[in-house]
Amino acid sequence: MSTLEIRNLHVSVAAEGGDREILRGVNLTVKTGEIHAIMGPNGSGKSTLAYSLAGHPKYTVTSGDVLLDGENILEMSVDERARAGLFLAMQYPVEVPGVSVSNFLRTAATAVRGEAPRVREWVGELKDAMKSLSMDPAFAQRNVNEGFSGGEKKRHEILQMQLLNPKFAVLDETDSGLDVDALKVVSEGVNAIHAHGGVGTLLITHYTRILRHVKPDFVHVFVDGAIVAEGGAELAEELEAHGYERFVQQARAAV
Repeated sequence: MSTLEIRNLHVSVAAEGGDREILRGVNLTVKTGEIHAIMGPNGSGKSTLAYSLAGHPKYTVTSGDVLLDGENILEMSVDERARAGLFLAMQYPVEVPGVSVSNFLRTAATAVRGEAPRVREWVGELKDAMKSLSMDPAFAQRNVNEGFSGGEKKRHEILQMQLLNPKFAVLDETDSGLDVDALKVVSEGVNAIHAHGGVGTLLITHYTRILRHVKPDFVHVFVDGAIVAEGGAELAEELEAHGYERFVQQARAAV
């Protein structure tokens, strides 16, 4: 079993007038096989957490540690973090003109696995993974995210996750922009990966609709850059019914 441990993580971002602190002491432990939902209002720092874990240069870690099986990934480059077993599904995936999905995925798999998969085996592996996500085989020849719908971009993110088989996946608002059918397909993909690979997942979301399909083991409420409440799946239902206001007020009263 692998463990991702976030210890007292503080992160700042450059802003007009000086650096602005976004994350204010995040503590969280995720084990393989667990699903942790991170929920909170807009601007609470959820996406900052995701991109800081992945190593986005916009965000500066001012203190704290992030340990993956005891090794501090904050000392690693972005590609080293990926090879160590960390995966990020972005809220807004970028376009890569001129690079086909098939070539992109094979290059990524080569980097993570340490050797290039054999072409014939790769074609079959890719075909099976796409079929499980109800993706047209022709999708593999399209340029990465170029002209993709919101649902196609998110399916592509889950396809990457399935093929790269990380130890830990951070899914940044994967449900955003999905219609009901696409949400169901993406959720089934996440559940299938968990059933077979035991990936530990941080599922960042505003809403409970994806949690009706992907059942979290733990729910964490994020307010003003810190976790202010934790519980099981029932906490998500409370948030759906009553919103975040109680937690926002409690967090600001404690400052």
